[in-house]
Amino acid sequence: MLNVFVDAIIDTLKVLPFLLVIYIIIEVIEHRTRVFNDRTILQGNFAPLIGSAAGLVPLCGFSVMAAKLYEKKYIRTGTLLAVFIATSDEAVILLLSNVTSARSLSAVLPLLLIKFVLALATGYAANAILSGEKTAAEQTAEKAPGYSCGHEHEGDPPWKTYFLLPLLHALKISAYLFAINFLFGALIYWVGEDRIAASLAVNPYLQPLITSAVGLIPSCASSVILTSAYSNGIILFGSMTAGLTVNAGMGFMILLKNPKLIKSGLAMLAVLYVISYLGGIAINALLPFFPFL
Repeated sequence: MLNVFVDAIIDTLKVLPFLLVIYIIIEVIEHRTRVFNDRTILQGNFAPLIGSAAGLVPLCGFSVMAAKLYEKKYIRTGTLLAVFIATSDEAVILLLSNVTSARSLSAVLPLLLIKFVLALATGYAANAILSGEKTAAEQTAEKAPGYSCGHEHEGDPPWKTYFLLPLLHALKISAYLFAINFLFGALIYWVGEDRIAASLAVNPYLQPLITSAVGLIPSCASSVILTSAYSNGIILFGSMTAGLTVNAGMGFMILLKNPKLIKSGLAMLAVLYVISYLGGIAINALLPFFPFL
């Protein structure tokens, strides 16, 4: 059980730098709103593309960063979904590190390509469907000039505004994530990673349904289970892809922590789950044409 506690701390510490950076960025945005009024970076036409590309970077934390930006209305729903789909924690690193398995190495590029295309398509589709969604910049523009967001912290020195306050916010969210990581880590500890992986050995149409549920576990353990199960031949490529497509559990935890975002968070979770499941089935059906997977 001590290992579960240590792993939860390590997983949380991996995310902490991202949280600190994102809270610093949020403070800068809230104090320099006019810089983003043109909406060319966070809310422009290229936002889902940027989100899809950024999500492919094999690091924990991007889904949390995107969730915080969405919570502040600095990015649209489609951009958030693009990041959620593209990200897969450390799965790519795990696959690349398994140099003795040709199955693992050959899966990296197809996995990245499929996730990127899915993220891009879903991101732009969601933004098109929710075209009336307003961002913080648009809401501010509708108000009278000189509108204040209420976070200026007038009189505070810059180090407090741009470092201390973001650090305190980051530590608060990190404590929440640690509790979630420890809870799910304890569950996995008692059930056993091997037992979870073995339970995935079902027919190709049921596998994506289960792996998508495993992918929702808000911990790096989920990507470890999925990639290990694939490398050992327990699950198919499409099933692994399904689990890693919905593998944004920490990001969802941030959304569900906010009472105002619970409904939208659950709706996005359901959408991603369906996309992951259907995508996994489709990929598994096409596997005979790609014997190297």
